[in-house]
Amino acid sequence: MYSCSSFCIYWFCFPLFSGHPKPRSSATLPFLPFSNRKGAYFGYSLCKRATLRNSCNSAQNNFLRISRTHDGVSRCYFNQKEGLNRSYYNSKLHNENKLSRYIVARSEFAGTGTSDAAYSLSEIKPGSKVRGVCFYAVTAIAAILLIWFMLVLHPFVLLFDRYRRKAQHFIAKLWAMATVAPFFKIEFEGLENLPPQDVPAVYVSNHQSFLDIYTLLTLGRSFKFISKTGIFLYPIIGWAMSMMGLIPLKRMDSRSQLDCLKRCMDLIRNGASVFFFPEGTRSKDGKLGSFKKGAFSVAAKTGVPVVPMTLIGTGKIMPLGLEGVINSGSVKVVIHKPIKGSDPEILCNEARNTIADTLKHQC
Repeated sequence: MYSCSSFCIYWFCFPLFSGHPKPRSSATLPFLPFSNRKGAYFGYSLCKRATLRNSCNSAQNNFLRISRTHDGVSRCYFNQKEGLNRSYYNSKLHNENKLSRYIVARSEFAGTGTSDAAYSLSEIKPGSKVRGVCFYAVTAIAAILLIWFMLVLHPFVLLFDRYRRKAQHFIAKLWAMATVAPFFKIEFEGLENLPPQDVPAVYVSNHQSFLDIYTLLTLGRSFKFISKTGIFLYPIIGWAMSMMGLIPLKRMDSRSQLDCLKRCMDLIRNGASVFFFPEGTRSKDGKLGSFKKGAFSVAAKTGVPVVPMTLIGTGKIMPLGLEGVINSGSVKVVIHKPIKGSDPEILCNEARNTIADTLKHQC
């Protein structure tokens, strides 16, 4: 798409290369060059005068139309009311882009992918919105009440349980259970596959919804999630995350990613477990994305098992992009047998295939 000034340069310069007569200019207004293309300059006075002359001599619905082709340049149309107002076009282009992004965002939830995670905007019921408001009210009240216990216990936790922080994770479990209990039920399958509490491991699962964190916290395991750095700045929630010893990460920052992996290995060597969402982000269409190998590299280097988990139903209850609603439904967590190995590639493929097969049979 060409800007207004580019259009004016082309209009003025085209006769120099095509043999057409150059429009006559006037010295009544100062000559203000906008651009330079092969030695040809064009000023505001000429472009404006050409626009006015065209509007007086032609009846083209108040349009200035230039229909010439040179060097692959296509036809250009300008509305006379808009004239050469660059800010108008920039604003118009911004609004069009904003609208197109809105349409794309809507299309992502209009039934694409699996029925478990995709949810059409047109199907949102008033009851789901009411439950969404109640959900955040309950989680806020529970967080405000329980944060005080964390604050009181935190000095003792740092002294006696610096790495696992079981007391803080137990309080987080109470918070998650109090939040989700009024809205949906969680069913666990394969609890016997969980390693003992004091045995460190790398846990991995698919990621469909904001509710995945609540669901996993109800397990009561002291594994450390990896979260965006900005979330640690939130009042109460960010404080609780810091006291639980969760791991901050700056996305698209290779140095932060390296520090994150080093911290994960340090925690595992000191008896704690870590939790990864290998997809890196929540699925937009409910389909299982490709897995990043960071979690499996940590497991291979530290020699601990990888415990795959499959989360089913969270994407339907709270779809990505619709965090303000809570739909009716239930959640199922399938805990698979631990996987051991020294090759991150093999661990990654085996864990992903296990989760993908479970999703395929459950949906």
